[in-house]
Amino acid sequence: MMFILSGFGYMSKTVMVPDALKVKEPTLVSFPKSEICLSDYHFNPPFLGKQFIGFKEALAFKESQGNYFVTNTYGYLGKYQFGMNTLSLVGVRDSLLFLNDPILQEKVFHTNISRNKWILRRDIKRYVGINIRGVEITESGILAAAHLAGPGNVQIYLRSQGAKDVTDGYGTSISHYLKKFAGYDISMIAAIQNPRI
Repeated sequence: MMFILSGFGYMSKTVMVPDALKVKEPTLVSFPKSEICLSDYHFNPPFLGKQFIGFKEALAFKESQGNYFVTNTYGYLGKYQFGMNTLSLVGVRDSLLFLNDPILQEKVFHTNISRNKWILRRDIKRYVGINIRGVEITESGILAAAHLAGPGNVQIYLRSQGAKDVTDGYGTSISHYLKKFAGYDISMIAAIQNPRI
């Protein structure tokens, strides 16, 4: 038995790498090699257009750089950074299950957008197309801002003509999200009063 097993060590197998996969010249690496250089780089999400897919992926990139399995310093979870209060509103009670289930996270995002759209339906009709403090108000901007600060805070912002601008724990404001996420077509999202998972 030893003789047979030791024979496998001497067998040579040559693996040929196809020409298309061979590195023929040095390749410039754009990612910084040290932590000090990170502040010099600005990372952008891939451009996916102005449809709903582009909206949700741009929002996810801003929230967590698209990472399903991250928890921030305030305890917000997943790709879209949901808090437990919001999760319980749509029927999710287990944070560990939520954090480890990308399909559930996508369902929760869609459900929460539908809920926020229902809560803000009158404000969407009233304010879309209006300019508040230099920012054109759009439906996608309103819903992104609701994701950031909650639909009630967005109503306060709109009804005060931008005088009451709320920020999150990291200093991101409603007005910033209204501007950053303006112009996406999310008309296919239905406004649902009390959606559940």
